[in-house]
Amino acid sequence: MSSLSELPALVLGPLAGKSEGSWQQAPPNKWTPAQIVEHLALALEMSATTFSTRRAKEPMARRATTLRETIGKVFTFGLGRFPPGLKAPERTTPQPRVDGPAAEAHFRSAFAAWEAVERELLPARAHDLFVKHPRLGDLTIGEWARFHLVHSRHHARQIRSRLAG
Repeated sequence: MSSLSELPALVLGPLAGKSEGSWQQAPPNKWTPAQIVEHLALALEMSATTFSTRRAKEPMARRATTLRETIGKVFTFGLGRFPPGLKAPERTTPQPRVDGPAAEAHFRSAFAAWEAVERELLPARAHDLFVKHPRLGDLTIGEWARFHLVHSRHHARQIRSRLAG
């Protein structure tokens, strides 16, 4: 398994035992912890589902990377950060109101789907199966795992900040 085994504790740990009110607190025009967890669940679910639907495809070749994608990869994979000013893709934008328990259940389900992808497709398809990331271009299963780790760390900092405020 990848280093993603830490994701549930990283993302959900700070919220364990917290009231629904804690899941819903955020500065104006910012996502609540529940929305952040839902956003992470949507991203995990989308990549897991897409890899699962492609499991029977012939070996693939990576498409050429644009300059924007290359810069995004340097920030994400090299620095472990996101380029400033990025907005979440519409497919991973949570609804305006998300219940904490529903977000947690969705995250756990999406995480289980990702673990199944790794179990079923690695190591056989580690280098010849790709899913396009909207900002980073074609990524392998391992690259998506690294993305999800950096992405979750980024948002876990936001969750801890919301809970401290």
